[in-house]
Amino acid sequence: MNIFKTTLLLTGLTVLLVVAGNALGGANGMKIAFVIALVMNFGSYWFSDKIVLKMYKAQPVTRGEAPELYGMVEQLSRNAGLPMPKTYIIENPAPNAFATGRNPSHAAVAVTTGILQLLDRNELMGVLGHELAHVKHRDILIGSMAATIAGAITMMASMAKWGMLFGGGHRDNNGGGGGIAAIAMMILAPIAAMVIQMAISRSREYAADRGGAEISGNPRYLSSALNKLANGIQRVPMDASPATAHMFIVNPLRGGGLASLFSTHPPMEERVRRLEAMRA
Repeated sequence: MNIFKTTLLLTGLTVLLVVAGNALGGANGMKIAFVIALVMNFGSYWFSDKIVLKMYKAQPVTRGEAPELYGMVEQLSRNAGLPMPKTYIIENPAPNAFATGRNPSHAAVAVTTGILQLLDRNELMGVLGHELAHVKHRDILIGSMAATIAGAITMMASMAKWGMLFGGGHRDNNGGGGGIAAIAMMILAPIAAMVIQMAISRSREYAADRGGAEISGNPRYLSSALNKLANGIQRVPMDASPATAHMFIVNPLRGGGLASLFSTHPPMEERVRRLEAMRA
């Protein structure tokens, strides 16, 4: 069901790109924006592990330096049928974790010192299982695809705005751009693209929760961890970049009400409910 939902949402983003492209910049504008977004996100996808690990000053650890953590990652990787990823620790009191890497052979798992102090062994197993599920499902690739299309739509809206300011909003030879429809699309298309992109991210989180429960062997491990993390991240928030918030197991950014519509993570209560239902 999650695969079908993700496919449907990606299709929706693609359709939105075509419709917005025609309204905002015509075929030529759509092609230019898409190529620029593709190049930017391809670079991000290819070097994402190095970028985000350096951003949070993650330090690689060996079996000798962190035997318990290393051993858990090794055991869970075998359970998941994955190569052993590189293991990192981030010196940060906020409890959180993420996985990155363009494919299972170039993956990395990082945890903060805060999460190591907060969770017991079983709960940490659930968290690591969740992150390895992201690796197994190739969610970095899916996220990059969504970001490429959403980025192209946002870029087209920006190009159309400046075009109307300095060029009078003339249409190109292929009939795109200008008019009331273009103005409306300029405002609504980036918002719609962001909402769909966030929905894709939330769908992948549900899939990683289920996969993590299966890899660790007990849904209770992860549901207990999520309950602790929900409280822990409120007490000790993390100074994280919004661009990387979707990578963490719990949203490091605070926000409620209308902001929850644009959250990269599903409601914690629903995640826990689904995991508890797996136990039944």
